[in-house]
Amino acid sequence: MAPKVSEDYKQERKRELLKAAKRVFIKKGFVHTSMQDIMDEAGVSRGTFYAYFDNIDHVFMEVLKFDDQQIIQFFAPPVEGSVWMHIKHWVEEQQAYIESLHETLILAKSEFFLSSQYVKNKASFPYITERYSETAAAIERVIEAGMHCGEFRPELQPDVIARFLISFMNGLMLDTYQLGPESTKVKEQLVALLFSMEQMLRPIHELRS
Repeated sequence: MAPKVSEDYKQERKRELLKAAKRVFIKKGFVHTSMQDIMDEAGVSRGTFYAYFDNIDHVFMEVLKFDDQQIIQFFAPPVEGSVWMHIKHWVEEQQAYIESLHETLILAKSEFFLSSQYVKNKASFPYITERYSETAAAIERVIEAGMHCGEFRPELQPDVIARFLISFMNGLMLDTYQLGPESTKVKEQLVALLFSMEQMLRPIHELRS
């Protein structure tokens, strides 16, 4: 009888496989990545890999979920201190991320969203809509936390501001990936983003820490 494998072990094993898959997607993009590429990177057998994933689309969806959790976790409202400074710090941190997009999943994401499999059958990939909604909801919660403590007096509804932030960042990342950070002036655009966010949120400066 085969030894019983604990759920914790299986989850940890899956995380390791997802990390390997992410490395391959970053290096090769979505279109040129095969299941075999990921198996080779992870150093596992076909049987082991297929015990966790059905096909390349399934792998990519799981990698997206794995990657997205880091973003959503950051947008948890701060326990103490200024909510505005929390948002400002996140935006400022994005400069280094955007200027090193070749080390991220942006190519794989772009290829996947333009792939015939996704375009022709979006209903089969509900997580794409879910991830947008979850990210927007996480940002909304931060804004609402600022409102509840009296720090924000927003000019627009939190859901509108959250979606503006997502659209701005997505557009800047795509343009920068195609044209380079010098052409898109990443630092200056993020300054402009913070200016716009400040006008929309109207933070009370005295509450900043």
